[in-house]
Amino acid sequence: MNYIIVKDTHRGLWYEDGKLLRVLEGGRYKLPRRWLRRLPFVRLPEVEIALVDMRERDLTIKGQEILTSDKVAIRVSIVVQFRVFDPRAALERVENYSDRIYGDAQLAARRSLASMTLEDILTNRTRLSEDILRDVKEIAAGYGVEILRADVKDLVFPGNLQEIMNRVLAAERMSEAQLVEARTKAEVQRIDAESKAAIRRVEQEAQALADRENAQLEADIQRIKTEADIRALLERAQHAEAYEQHPAMLRLLELETLQALSSASNARIYVNFGRANSGEDVKEAD
Repeated sequence: MNYIIVKDTHRGLWYEDGKLLRVLEGGRYKLPRRWLRRLPFVRLPEVEIALVDMRERDLTIKGQEILTSDKVAIRVSIVVQFRVFDPRAALERVENYSDRIYGDAQLAARRSLASMTLEDILTNRTRLSEDILRDVKEIAAGYGVEILRADVKDLVFPGNLQEIMNRVLAAERMSEAQLVEARTKAEVQRIDAESKAAIRRVEQEAQALADRENAQLEADIQRIKTEADIRALLERAQHAEAYEQHPAMLRLLELETLQALSSASNARIYVNFGRANSGEDVKEAD
């Protein structure tokens, strides 16, 4: 077969007599024949094509037992996600870039854990992943590989510590639940207080409105009463003026009053009441 097919997911490095001449994209390429039949003493270059996978891939570093700074042995598993962006550097600068990533991630995890205590790991578990990603990303870029992610998959503690860890996690969950409950209770109390304050505000506004309406009503009643009193006084003044101008009308009013009083059996009429104080006789009429 005198041709080769390179997939779009790969790149092909074309070597002639061990020297890289070009990088092949996806496609079909014809290979030269090694010997020319008509010229048996003329030799064509030795052609070798190395394929490099350019897709994103995962690499798992399993079961690395590492000591923390306070001498606690922890078994850690790491998942590294990477892709090749420079196929020539990936093949020529390191012997095997996958093995190199494995070793670099392992060493980065050891360096990070050696500087952390058990309490640091428990309180900030993302720090280990961030340290590994930072260290490996910079190194891998030198041999044509981009590190996309580096995450701690598993952390396994010694048996007694595992039980302690479970208790700590249970206590953390209980504390979080209590915190959520306390926040919920505080929120309910706040809403209840706001509702009561709003109700009191509405009641106060309604009472103030009622007081204003009552005050206005009393003012209207007083005004009407005052106007009635004024009209009555005016009417009396008019009557007094009429009686003054026409004394007979006043005498007629007196007679009408006497007639009205005479209809009552227990009514008494005192005549010349003004003279009684001077010792004169007083006439009583029944």
